[in-house]
Amino acid sequence: MAKIVVLGAGLGGTIMAYELRNKLGRSHDITVVNKGSVYSFVPSNPWVAVGWREREAVEVDLVPAFKKRNIALRPEGAAKLHPAENRIELTDGSSVDYDYLVIATGPELAFDEIEGLGPAGFTQSVCQTDHAADAKQAFDALVKKPGPVVIGAVQGASCFGPAYEFAFILDKALRDAKVRDAVPMTFVTPEPYIGHLGLDGVGDTKGLMESELRARHIKWITNAKVARIESDKVVADEINDDGSVKQHHEVPAVFSMLLPAFRGVSAIRGIEGLTNPRGFVIVDRHQQNPQFNNIFAIGVCVAIAPTGKTAVPVGVPKTGFMIESMVTATAANIERMIEGGKPNVQATWNAVCLADFGDGGVAFVAQPQIPPRNVNWSSSGRWVHTAKVGFEKYFLHKVRNGHSEPFYEKLALQALKIDKLKAVTFDD
Repeated sequence: MAKIVVLGAGLGGTIMAYELRNKLGRSHDITVVNKGSVYSFVPSNPWVAVGWREREAVEVDLVPAFKKRNIALRPEGAAKLHPAENRIELTDGSSVDYDYLVIATGPELAFDEIEGLGPAGFTQSVCQTDHAADAKQAFDALVKKPGPVVIGAVQGASCFGPAYEFAFILDKALRDAKVRDAVPMTFVTPEPYIGHLGLDGVGDTKGLMESELRARHIKWITNAKVARIESDKVVADEINDDGSVKQHHEVPAVFSMLLPAFRGVSAIRGIEGLTNPRGFVIVDRHQQNPQFNNIFAIGVCVAIAPTGKTAVPVGVPKTGFMIESMVTATAANIERMIEGGKPNVQATWNAVCLADFGDGGVAFVAQPQIPPRNVNWSSSGRWVHTAKVGFEKYFLHKVRNGHSEPFYEKLALQALKIDKLKAVTFDD
């Protein structure tokens, strides 16, 4: 009997536990270590921040969900991983041993790297559901007393879709409240151009995103390096390709939402051979760490090199379908190791992103995520909203019940007009 531990119960960790149970049956122990016992569907957070969703609608109590599948939950959270000992030290001083470990922690939000950034400073966040719920209060205050707004991301950020999404959702919510005319909006991003997305663009995301921003009277600053955020403004330098300052900006803001850079969580950061200097887990094409071969990693915590050099640091995103392909490959590889074989399944790392604008949206598909690609497609339209709702229902149903609901998956994929996104390839 093998002991498998999944560290983290976000999108990747939760479905990882279910996939392992489905793959291995009940003859092996599966334990999930997480801070708390509530799962949140993070892609819905922009809706929560403007009141289009209540936080309860996008959260799942994992205690009954895991109990139905005979999966143990340790909600104390991890204090420190000790890979040489096959042991995770928990925050209460106890430990969990493992034969195989899947790291699915997601990121630590590096708000502290820029003065004034984050909910403890002067900016809102949609990175966590409690942040989004707090942002709803700030949104209500903005509606009552309109003023200039700044939305975007700071240097080193890697998840740009939610920044664009929130800018457009906020625009729609302010129009619904009939105060948009009193709210000048600026999009600030380290991307070298609008629609870069950390992927050097996908299809015509540059043209699509620029068009959407213009249509909504949202100005933008690219190659932006944010120096600090104050109570009434965002201070940033626009950088030339040679690293020199092109223009200094002090953008007025009574409401701002800037996505931070990510880093690995403290429980795993700084472990030689496991993580890179930023704390992200080093994996090979089988999601396996090269030094500790009983450790795998999936999701945002995985180290992926940038697509190319940019004037301001830009990271690479990990989307939901990409993470699902990592889950499928990892479950198969752990099963193979338990049976005495070597990992031989590779995730596709295809990217699918739906940026919902409430009354429209932009979608893109990159197969594989890192160029050159076999599929390099983007499109826009009202159908994107239908697809986004479909994916929300699909994932929440999967987390609550441990299996997919075909109707919701079909709804999402039909709207997107794409299938076969989760296939894996097998080595010789």
